[in-house]
Amino acid sequence: MGRGKIEIRRIDNSTSRQVTFSKRRNGLLKKAKELAILCDAEVGVIVFSSTGKLYDLASSSMKSVIERYQKTKEEHNNVLGNPTSEVKFWQREAAMLKQQLQSLQENHRQMMGEELSGLGIKDLQNLETQLEMSLRGVRMKKDQVLVDQVQELNRKGNLIHQENVELYKKVTLLRKENVELHKKVYGAREANRNSLLINGLTIQEDSDVPVRLQLSQPQDEDRRDLTPPRTTKLGLQLH
Repeated sequence: MGRGKIEIRRIDNSTSRQVTFSKRRNGLLKKAKELAILCDAEVGVIVFSSTGKLYDLASSSMKSVIERYQKTKEEHNNVLGNPTSEVKFWQREAAMLKQQLQSLQENHRQMMGEELSGLGIKDLQNLETQLEMSLRGVRMKKDQVLVDQVQELNRKGNLIHQENVELYKKVTLLRKENVELHKKVYGAREANRNSLLINGLTIQEDSDVPVRLQLSQPQDEDRRDLTPPRTTKLGLQLH
């Protein structure tokens, strides 16, 4: 969880103000030192605390930094006051930027393996080292991207697998419910068919033919032995 923003105003509590000053002063001096080392810049920082205590940092010496600052400030003020000097100042700035651009373009072409004829063995070795470092950085970045993509695919695959497991459970449950329902339906139909067999009354059930009712005709006792029994068939259509 990130820290919340604080209101930029004077801290009333003296203890909190002193702690904040100490932390931010150390951070400011640290950043100034890193800027001087990383960017080859001439940096000078001067800080006075509320009690009048001095804290300073300079990449070379504070005296040379202050002298350079004063000289540059005077030149800048003179340029702003004199139109001719101002034109010359901007011309020098444009020429310097053009030279820097040409140098960058030359370095870029050399990094691409072009215009190497003027380089000595030491320059070529330095260029090779730079290219190897650049290639190593590119490969590390590529490997990291591939690892991230594989992890993302694995995560999606796990989600899909979990969804398939849940769907399989639902299908299995529906199948069991269908089996139970099938047993109930056909079990009730079998019970109904058996209940129709009452007192010699038989109903033959078929899904494609009508149900026929067969009733035995009572016989006369005197003719029981002389004539074969006859039966009367009644056909019933059950809808």
